[in-house]
Amino acid sequence: MSEAPLTPCVQICVIHSETGLCTGCLRTRDEIARWSGMSNAERRQVMNELPSRAGAHRQRRGGRAGRLQRRENHGGS
Repeated sequence: MSEAPLTPCVQICVIHSETGLCTGCLRTRDEIARWSGMSNAERRQVMNELPSRAGAHRQRRGGRAGRLQRRENHGGS
């Protein structure tokens, strides 16, 4: 009997524009793309690194108001 595939996916697939990490599972685009071809050992290695990435999205950026403020501060339109 083979092992069930390991995955941290929580079906919230949005790549954060500043960190490059998925907001749901904290994997990088490259890790997500390579996931189906990885062995369970490789997947475990990535999954062991995920908790250290959790702080990357803790600070809220302010939604639309924050985005408009950043544009104003950086001279964007």
